Amino acid sequence: MNEPRDAAEQIEISLLLEAIFQRYGYDFRDYARASVERRLAQFLQESGCHSLGEVTSRVLREPAFFHHLLPYFSVCVTSLFRDPFIYEALRDKVAPVLRTWPYFKVWHAGCATGEEVYSMAILLREEGLLERAMLYGTDINQAALETGKAGVYSLDILRKGSQNYLKAGGKGSLADYYRAAYDAGVMNASLGTRITFARHNLAMDKSFGEMQLIVCRNVLIYFNQDLQDLVLKLFLESLDHGGFLCLGDKETLAFSAVADDFLPVDERARIYKKRVRR
Repeated sequence: MNEPRDAAEQIEISLLLEAIFQRYGYDFRDYARASVERRLAQFLQESGCHSLGEVTSRVLREPAFFHHLLPYFSVCVTSLFRDPFIYEALRDKVAPVLRTWPYFKVWHAGCATGEEVYSMAILLREEGLLERAMLYGTDINQAALETGKAGVYSLDILRKGSQNYLKAGGKGSLADYYRAAYDAGVMNASLGTRITFARHNLAMDKSFGEMQLIVCRNVLIYFNQDLQDLVLKLFLESLDHGGFLCLGDKETLAFSAVADDFLPVDERARIYKKRVRR
């Protein structure tokens, strides 16, 4: 008895994703279907809508309703110095090469609320490299980007970040990089001057410059194989020769369309270097 209902639900999901693409230009059709199902189930529960058909109808007619739905397609999994061993690897194996460029750019794709962008800025500051760097944090979630632009995080986030910072080989105290204000902390303005936050849709938008380091963590796992390959090709095209791609420990270039275009730098942190073609 479940098969007809499940088949109908899959058609409803496809119609909703097509409606979003046709009406607003956001393409979620190649997101992993299981992930889409979970997000839509959560939205139905929290929005008061009774069916996907109702969601589709309202998405087509009410832009404000669509922008209420949009954040559900952006999973904000982030923290300051998340997975400290990755920052250790970046400090030990990537920063020395970045030092050879007189000026370099770092792109955090799918940056959520920006904690990891600030973490990178702190790492570069401690390596004496921040003044020659420009960092870009992009996401499809405008509300998350506004948090990143403000650079204001709860004291709980900062306390946990302090522990990660020390494990990542921090050379001082995380408190050196923010000022407390009531129940939150504000990241130092000197970090923010080297960071630009902007909306960017990996499923549809192009690169906005040649990068020496791209960081994209816990994003590709939500895409199907075709969209993963599309995004990885975008990263390949966006990287300078000899530039680095950091995926973190949840994703890999193995079996991807661009696997032969990169050399492994750190297997655990999944950091790769773009091959220099002769």
